[in-house]
Amino acid sequence: MNKWFLDDKETQTLSGAAVKWFDHRFFEIKFEGKKYHGELVSDQSETGQLTIRVNHRTFQLKKGHALDALIASMGLDQRKLRKLKEMQAPMPGRVTAIHVQVGQEVEPGTPLLSLEAMKMENVLKAEGIGVVSAISIQQGDVVEKGALLIEFT
Repeated sequence: MNKWFLDDKETQTLSGAAVKWFDHRFFEIKFEGKKYHGELVSDQSETGQLTIRVNHRTFQLKKGHALDALIASMGLDQRKLRKLKEMQAPMPGRVTAIHVQVGQEVEPGTPLLSLEAMKMENVLKAEGIGVVSAISIQQGDVVEKGALLIEFT
């Protein structure tokens, strides 16, 4: 049995639908006496994914495969997360706030600290996973580019 995923939701295939292709991009679907006009927006056949537009609505389609279930059962479909070791100042500036504390677990997107540089406040966020093991700065400190700010384990 084929599994199809429409906008990341498993969808049953419909019997009785007919697709007529006009060229490599445009098609028509006939179903239950009605016609629907379609366009192939993006074809990523190597990953089994299509983006189509039917009657001005855009859909993401993916054909499920037996190999997908095997890959998922082995945990190989999980996004690889970078393990953090340390965070250095990406620019010179003044630390206006520290949003984490020692022992806190962080994941991608977790706000770590705010750094004011050139009259703009920048919230620096985690780009991986880790546990804060040491904070080398305090609020109000002025740091140079490359200065060690936070260490992770």
